[in-house]
Amino acid sequence: MTSTNKQNPTPASGARHLLPLSVWLCPDDSADEPAQPSPPRHGSTQRVPRARTCERHLSMISSGLARHLITTTTGEHDVVADAFTTNSATLRVAAELDRRAIGCVPHFPLARHIGARLRAHLPHEHLGRIAMRPCRADQMHRGIADHCGQVALVIAAPPTTGNRTAEFKPGRAWDACSACLSDVLSNGVFRAQPFLSAAYRVLRPGGHLAIVTTARHHNGHFIDPAPAIIREARKAGFRYSQHIIAVRVPVEGDTLLIQAGPASLGQLRDIRSRALPPAARVHADVCLLTRPGSSGQAGDR
Repeated sequence: MTSTNKQNPTPASGARHLLPLSVWLCPDDSADEPAQPSPPRHGSTQRVPRARTCERHLSMISSGLARHLITTTTGEHDVVADAFTTNSATLRVAAELDRRAIGCVPHFPLARHIGARLRAHLPHEHLGRIAMRPCRADQMHRGIADHCGQVALVIAAPPTTGNRTAEFKPGRAWDACSACLSDVLSNGVFRAQPFLSAAYRVLRPGGHLAIVTTARHHNGHFIDPAPAIIREARKAGFRYSQHIIAVRVPVEGDTLLIQAGPASLGQLRDIRSRALPPAARVHADVCLLTRPGSSGQAGDR
């Protein structure tokens, strides 16, 4: 008969276990810079704006959130795929952490802009860890067929309806966000079932799919896409592992440091406005899903 020592419990195993609910501090940050006008072209007096990434697309996946996800779910030399690549954060962080990174970038202007940002902020030896493939997220099983069944982590921040995409006007040169243009060309539609099927096929057994969403108001209704995505993911064969609340704003003590943009400040001053109060992106919801099985690799946690 054996006895248990309650004063000195058996140490936990070396395996990393995911809690059902976690809160991560992931303030928005990016290596991308605001657009600055380039010198005028030869024979023209008009200054041409350089390509940039708008605030909304910069904040979809910040480097802080990417770092949390990659270090929690993968090991060195693992493959990380960014399904809806809108900025350089995920690819850059993965390369810095000695992972191989693949971005799904269906349109050349966006790929060119992201490539320029990566070259500006990464040493040459890190660039060899990164690849961009000209495919949509729901076609990633074709675009990265050479890594099917090998990807350790797919990070996805799918587009939502009722956002700035519908307001984008290609003729506005000073608003030239390559990711917005890519949304327009793709019709800004999230095809949940084909995307989840594609992600399942590229992931290795035990690999993870992290879907980043944000609840919002649209046409007077409160919309939270996470429950519907989880239902569809279970139908596709995924196991729902963890819910993460990623706090987007800096925290100082017990205070959230939220800064309002010019549009929000203008609305605050207009007492006649019938619109909803200005909203700030305080947090994002991350649904962490797992392809069942075990890869037997060290990076499978």
